[in-house]
Amino acid sequence: MTKKFLTEHNIDFSEKNINDTPEYIDYLKGKGFRSVPVLENNAQPIVNGFRPDLLKKLIAQ
Repeated sequence: MTKKFLTEHNIDFSEKNINDTPEYIDYLKGKGFRSVPVLENNAQPIVNGFRPDLLKKLIAQ
């Protein structure tokens, strides 16, 4: 749902799929995350999970 939202609102993103890149799981765990998706901007987490309320703030940026 997060990926669909970003695509529908023409927000550029790059995807790191934990199924394709399992070493990324350790990266996320090291930052304290236990669920996906995690959206980051300049390595700073901004959204964890599908959060339409927070995603809408990206539209204005």
